[in-house]
Amino acid sequence: MLDLTAQLRPKTFDEIIGQEHLCSVDAPLRVLCEKGALGHSFIYGPAGCGKTSLARVIASTMELPFYEFNATSLKIEQLRKIFDTYANTLTKPLIFIDETHRLAKNQQEVLLPIMEKNQALIIGASTENPFFSLTSAIRSRSMLFEIKAISNESLAQLLESTLQKYDLACEDDAKEYLVASSGGDARAMLKLLEFASAVDTTITKKLLLSLRPNALSVGSSEAGVHYDLASALIKSIRGSDMDAALYYLARLIEGGESADFIARRLVILASEDIGNANPQALILANATLQSVLQIGFPEARILLSQCVLYLASSPKSNASYEAINKAQQAVREGVILDIPNNIKQRNTGYLYPHDFGGWVDQQYLSEPLHFVTLKEIGYEKKMKEWQENLAKLK
Repeated sequence: MLDLTAQLRPKTFDEIIGQEHLCSVDAPLRVLCEKGALGHSFIYGPAGCGKTSLARVIASTMELPFYEFNATSLKIEQLRKIFDTYANTLTKPLIFIDETHRLAKNQQEVLLPIMEKNQALIIGASTENPFFSLTSAIRSRSMLFEIKAISNESLAQLLESTLQKYDLACEDDAKEYLVASSGGDARAMLKLLEFASAVDTTITKKLLLSLRPNALSVGSSEAGVHYDLASALIKSIRGSDMDAALYYLARLIEGGESADFIARRLVILASEDIGNANPQALILANATLQSVLQIGFPEARILLSQCVLYLASSPKSNASYEAINKAQQAVREGVILDIPNNIKQRNTGYLYPHDFGGWVDQQYLSEPLHFVTLKEIGYEKKMKEWQENLAKLK
């Protein structure tokens, strides 16, 4: 059986696809490598986009011995043996560590003196942003480079060249599925092609579906993607775009996100971004949270969809969010007022509003403060009108 991922692994910067920002002739990473000036670096981004290949190309370009490790099985003694080998030479090795987000704190501490003394060039790779997984001491000695999901256009070019190189027959709809179902992951596309070519000489979409019935999506359990998808969902609802909101909801669900996490985010949004423009939004969002805790997937997706559509279609107001922020900021800045005697627990002179038809003019602040700006949106417009009417009575 063909081993496409190994046979097609790029050997130079020019052979790496979809990462022009790192590999073009004038890209800083490539320029530093060609000048032999690249320092300790960490590469992060989705799986199957060329992080290991890029590290190998860096080693080849800088003419450094290449040693590959995985953070989950890295042993300090292994590193020490390598350093001893090059201790009395002018050559330093390139130590490539995959899954650096899994490096324990003590492992990172061992790397520090190595990086400080430049005993080796440390290149790390991760599906998570190293800013959140590495210590500040490691980060301050390193550069961070983001590798991106490969575009469908670049995947299609890679597929065509692979089919021609190995003289593989592939129907047009099968080509489309190979690209569209791989989620920007070149390795996943080549692996599916590899297995399909071992089954039949002509690759059809039906064959591909039997091997991979569902398109791959970037899992939301990876920290960076997890927060990006959640952010995209919230921002799409805030922007009242139902289709975008449903798409990101689907991405979260298909990526393995828990129903209760999604529902909790919706509860927060219902108050922060809709608030009193539609008070029912918070009620529905809270009911959704309580329901998905009892039901779970797959049915919970329907409840989440209903809630997302309702929130996206609701009038929006962040007046409550802005008001509490202003009030808290005032307190932090030392605006501490005496409580008027008429509203203390042991009060004198308190006027009970219900004895006056629901409202009576009396003092609640010892000095005037203003935090709330109601908007003329939805139910909040009625609240504003009511408050304005009360102000006329003072």
